Amino acid sequence: MYYKLAPSVLAADFTKLGEELRAVDEAGAQYIHLDVMDGAFVPSISFGMPVLAGIREATDRVFDVHMMVEEPGRYVEDMRRCGADILTVHAEACTHLDRVVNQIKEGGMRVGVALNPATPISALDCILGNVDMVLIMTVNPGFGGQRFIPYTLDKIRSLRRRIEEQGLSVDIEVDGGISPATVRPVLEAGANVFVAGSAVFGQDPAARTREFLEIFKEYER
Repeated sequence: MYYKLAPSVLAADFTKLGEELRAVDEAGAQYIHLDVMDGAFVPSISFGMPVLAGIREATDRVFDVHMMVEEPGRYVEDMRRCGADILTVHAEACTHLDRVVNQIKEGGMRVGVALNPATPISALDCILGNVDMVLIMTVNPGFGGQRFIPYTLDKIRSLRRRIEEQGLSVDIEVDGGISPATVRPVLEAGANVFVAGSAVFGQDPAARTREFLEIFKEYER
């Protein structure tokens, strides 16, 4: 299994965003994670299409867009135009999840479905075979810098077992409280894509990116 780091732009210094993106890009981060928040599904408001389009011009890494918005199907085409490669929507935010999954596929993007910490993986029963990635939130969404919720490890293990039992090729991404000090148990539980915000952008982004990638090398096979 191969492991990928997705530094979260939300934690970057926006006064030197281009510089920080280049630093994590050149250090080897495979994805760039972008949290779009609407102030309704989650309390915070982050950024929208003009900012995403501007960031897209600064890097050619995989754009991993996480939609923390109500009824995200309204914005699928906008996200495609902004350069999203993976578009992740919350199961809790979609009245018609199957419809939104198909919208994303029709737009030529990879599909992710996110689950909040207290949402069971059974919410994926009818859709798991149609997605490319599941994002397990390991904190409650909306704010950076929160502590990892321990019981989410059991969700990751259960989901990895289910994916393997069904013979599927689905990534498991985790978001929340991920740092070089906490990543190993999450990796061992079965996750393979790791969102990290302040743990990457809080100090030296290039050095912290390389620290994560060195840990990943210990487990790749």
